[in-house]
Amino acid sequence: RRRWARVLCGRAVDVCVTPRPRGHGWRGFRAVAGARTKMMLDSSDSDSGAPAGQLQLQRRAVAAGTQPQDGGYASAGWQREDGKLKCGYSSFRGKRATMEDFYDVKLTEIDGHAVSLFGVFDGHGGSRAAEYLKEHLFENLMKHPKFLTDTKLAISETYQKTDADFLESESSAFRDDGSTASTAVLVGGHLYVANVGDSRAVISKAGKARALSVDHKPNRSDERKRIENAGGVVIWAGTWRVGGVLAMSRAFGNRLLKPFVVAEPEIQVAYCS
Repeated sequence: RRRWARVLCGRAVDVCVTPRPRGHGWRGFRAVAGARTKMMLDSSDSDSGAPAGQLQLQRRAVAAGTQPQDGGYASAGWQREDGKLKCGYSSFRGKRATMEDFYDVKLTEIDGHAVSLFGVFDGHGGSRAAEYLKEHLFENLMKHPKFLTDTKLAISETYQKTDADFLESESSAFRDDGSTASTAVLVGGHLYVANVGDSRAVISKAGKARALSVDHKPNRSDERKRIENAGGVVIWAGTWRVGGVLAMSRAFGNRLLKPFVVAEPEIQVAYCS
């Protein structure tokens, strides 16, 4: 009942990103590049669907289809025209009444560089934040002036700008949706894995696994210090929670918990030969 999202990128590298098992559904998303590379992104109970077919490398980013809202099982896969990258997904809502999670995949070419972007967005308190990330996060990232020259900086700034944009777009709403984000961006031989929230990323190379993320939990010593320095509190309420409410210390949205809950990502870089 864990949610899965898988992405395979590189040549002899496997990556796996998994969310914490808070729900009862699962999402799987896999993209494969090169001969022996795997990457997996796991999100919480969410659903996504798209018609099977081929994703062709072109200058315009190609999204991997829409997501069905009925929560039924769905899966599909594609192959880039040059055969160097394959990707796919599987998704199942589980026991939740509505789907709160989304994924996004874009294969594109920017200034002659092949770029692949994969993300899983684990919503909580509603689906709007996760849906907004699917619609805007990668589009914003690819427009960043330093996307190719300083990708790590571009990811960090885009995460935080997209969070601010989402909060502005929801300023008149009476809900307070939030979402984690687990993303992997492949630019040349560099794989940038960024996370906000409690999803997890693991890379496996030559059969050996290495974590590419650390959960953003309120009881993490550095996170607790950051929250308390900003004037917030961490309270035990079945588990450690920011303000006694949210069981993660970083997320998109969650306006009522700003500035204690932030969308600044932690980013690790893997090199794919």
